[in-house]
Amino acid sequence: MKELESFASHGGVQKVFSHYSEVNKCDMKFAIFFPSMDTKKEFSVVWYLSGLTCSHANVMEKGEYRRKAAELGLVVVCPDTSPRGENVPDDKDDWQFGFGAGFYIDAMVKPYSENYNMFSYISDELPSLIKSNFSVNINQQGIMGHSMGGHGALILALNFPEKYKSCSAFAPIVQPTTADWSIKAYERYLGKDENAWRKYDATRLIEDGARFPNILVDQGKKDPFLHDGLRPEILEEICHKFNQPLTLRIHDDYDHSYYFISTFMNDHLDWHNEIINN
Repeated sequence: MKELESFASHGGVQKVFSHYSEVNKCDMKFAIFFPSMDTKKEFSVVWYLSGLTCSHANVMEKGEYRRKAAELGLVVVCPDTSPRGENVPDDKDDWQFGFGAGFYIDAMVKPYSENYNMFSYISDELPSLIKSNFSVNINQQGIMGHSMGGHGALILALNFPEKYKSCSAFAPIVQPTTADWSIKAYERYLGKDENAWRKYDATRLIEDGARFPNILVDQGKKDPFLHDGLRPEILEEICHKFNQPLTLRIHDDYDHSYYFISTFMNDHLDWHNEIINN
């Protein structure tokens, strides 16, 4: 593991590291914020998963999470959204597939199955690396994300409720198995058997019996992807039908941007802190 960047911020320190990923078979980057300059002090962890076309850097530069994280004593980890590199297959003509579009799943179709294993990377490999190299309480962790990353947070929490104590999402893709901007990627990554897609779809997981104590979702009404890609009403309907606790907040004037995310970031960090540290 190699340290690439380090910046003092709000009494803590923002760092960026690279490391070789065994599951993705390439070098990966992640950002990590420590709420104190004393990086040997143990803190709880909140994971932030970013959306399509993003890397670790987008939320690190625009998300405005550091002041609140420092106040609450939370480590915030921001991974990349996909494997990258010369030997990693990509589709430069499709922004919804390949680099920046890993969808937080483990691919089953070659050649993508060699590298696109973000589900295992986020749920297992990266937490193990973080635990081995930093003083964090990996047993006290929450997960959140935006758009594709919101979908990632939902499916990881529903698949591993024993790992994550809290879950929230900004404008998540709630049903990627039917959304226009994800269904093509699912077929290319996972094959045509749609039964194999269910563990990577929050609504299907809930239908199949997965549960999480409570989920917070914020969505803007002026989001240009609201009706085609996101469709929070589907999640609301499924959660109501199957008694899955959901706190869904719709905001009249907000879109899909980091202006939206940064506005409600403090609420989400307060949500996670209240659950994982109390």
